[in-house]
Amino acid sequence: MSIVVDPVGAAVSTEVPRPSAEVDARWLRRAVGLATANVADGGGPFGAVVVAGGVEVAVGQNRVTRDLDPTAHAEVQAIRAACRAAGTFTLDGMTLYTSCEPCPLCLAACLWARLDRVVFSADRHDASRGGFDDSAFYELFGRDRGTWDRTRVDELRLPESALPFDAWLTHAARTDY
Repeated sequence: MSIVVDPVGAAVSTEVPRPSAEVDARWLRRAVGLATANVADGGGPFGAVVVAGGVEVAVGQNRVTRDLDPTAHAEVQAIRAACRAAGTFTLDGMTLYTSCEPCPLCLAACLWARLDRVVFSADRHDASRGGFDDSAFYELFGRDRGTWDRTRVDELRLPESALPFDAWLTHAARTDY
């Protein structure tokens, strides 16, 4: 929540009122419906809806196996579509409704998109029962990268490593995010 002070000096909340549980449930049903329909269409059992001011902005369905894209999770697909529809890379003031608790990839995408809220229905335990077990990722992220056995992440610092950031910081026409 952000607070602004009006010219008279009184604090004014700029927090968008939270929708009722009934409104949240309606949008979650939409996401669950997208997820269920997606299974018959060759996708995974995940669906997501981005909403702004009570209006559907974009939807996404899991397309990982169908499109051979490991990043094509429903939440990511919905965020991409919402950004295109809104003409911006930030989704301030918007809510993502998703059929299942976001995995680490999707949660990071939600944070980068600066969504106001994320509301999910099924949780990570339901996903695990369906064969989508994110617990290995959560456990892995808690360990030192040097101990990772599946995908190694190594740093090799070059003398020119910071040059792209120097160029970014001196680029007058950059768009900060």
